[in-house]
Amino acid sequence: MAARRLRLDVGRLFAMGAELGSGRRAYCTSQAFAEVLRLPSKQLTKLVFPLQELERHFVPGSKPDLHLKIFNPSLDDIARAESVFTASSWNRIEYLSSAVRLDHAPDLRRPEGHTKKMNFFKVGKYFTLVDMPGYGYRAPEDFVDMVETYLKERKNLMRTFLLVDSVVGIQKSDNIAIEMCEEFALPYVMVLTKIDKSSKGHLLKQVLQIQKFVDTKTQGCFPQLFPVSAVTYSGIHLLRCFIANIIGNQETNGFQFN
Repeated sequence: MAARRLRLDVGRLFAMGAELGSGRRAYCTSQAFAEVLRLPSKQLTKLVFPLQELERHFVPGSKPDLHLKIFNPSLDDIARAESVFTASSWNRIEYLSSAVRLDHAPDLRRPEGHTKKMNFFKVGKYFTLVDMPGYGYRAPEDFVDMVETYLKERKNLMRTFLLVDSVVGIQKSDNIAIEMCEEFALPYVMVLTKIDKSSKGHLLKQVLQIQKFVDTKTQGCFPQLFPVSAVTYSGIHLLRCFIANIIGNQETNGFQFN
């Protein structure tokens, strides 16, 4: 799989391994999410449940299935999940190391979107997040050896997140990661980034096309999409709650991952 032959670099991979602690603490709603809960209903829905907000714009009688009910936590569920991602004296969130190969020294001084190494971040006692390089023509020369080997051999890998640019949709280079996950039978999730960059109509079009792709062309991909924006924070709280469920920190509305 020769990633460097492709002309585009539109995606990133995140992998998540379990490093679970045995105890669970009572949650405390973060100040940021407490402010979200005070928003008017429509603004709250747009920020926390962006797919639900998009669904309102479909032509009546022609609503496609966006699988919104597969993972459909309550606001209380989402508030509880925030404690996993809130740094405190007992829940440290810290950078661990970076590696191109295991003998490489840590180095985080890379421009955003141009990650060349696997960066490891420990989130409390819950899990370790691995930020992987992009794929495409900007990928590291040893991308295949580095990323494929990790994804294939890491026994405690719980979920892989494929970041897809919602402005341009699934590109040829995205199929590198998709084929990799399918070939290795890895459970993965599609996260649609930059949803603040498109008009409502364009975003709707992209969501429908990507949803159709997931429904018809994949087997290991979680059916529900997660659109997010790093600028407006839309969809971030829901994605965090999803991760909290994956790692077993909480069970949401009877929903439980295998």
